Amino acid sequence: MIPRLRAGLIHLSISAVVALMAVTVVFLIWYPQPLQTAVGVTEIFLIVLGVDVVIGPLLTTLVYRPGKKSLKFDLSTIALLQLLAFSYGLWTVAEGRPAWLVFNADRFDLVQAYQIDERKLNEASVEFRAAPWTGPRWVSARRAATAEERKTIALEAMMAGIDVAQRPELYRPLDQDAKAIRERAKPLEELRRYNTQSDVDEALRRWPEADAFLPMMARAHPVTVLINKA
Repeated sequence: MIPRLRAGLIHLSISAVVALMAVTVVFLIWYPQPLQTAVGVTEIFLIVLGVDVVIGPLLTTLVYRPGKKSLKFDLSTIALLQLLAFSYGLWTVAEGRPAWLVFNADRFDLVQAYQIDERKLNEASVEFRAAPWTGPRWVSARRAATAEERKTIALEAMMAGIDVAQRPELYRPLDQDAKAIRERAKPLEELRRYNTQSDVDEALRRWPEADAFLPMMARAHPVTVLINKA
């Protein structure tokens, strides 16, 4: 085998293994389906990953020549640039990972890590002060306690997009609002107003215990939370 082709294939194999590990973490832990669709990460991440995986081995194939004086420097530079590009792409995806699935009055809101308002983290319960790394968690957001707090939240929601769902100091365990969730839940028949019959039937085949739903708002596409009132 031609040495430069062999070097390129070795580089490609290493890159593919790293890429596979990244895909596993991103799509199975940070962005489980359908949340990857809800925030629109799939196409962007796969493009970044594909470009990164292809260009590094391609450059290695082009520059590799046994006996070349600058070979070590060239290969080290390629590896460093690829690592920096990959790290930046992965960091960007990590910053946008779904962190909290928040019940908010009459719906759920998908809150990504970068959307969290950190100004009053010290007032939040300990379990809500850091965005989880092992997948999004379900929580509920209580209403503002005072008229002044409600006014501040309403103003900041309008001016800066920082609403109740982005404020960890308002979070509490989801089961504390079980009654409110049951009362706000919508009948499954309404799903057919916004979805095709086949999509609804397929979803209910997968989750036959569901008897109601609530909408979940997200950055790219709203999705549906199926629930069982019991």
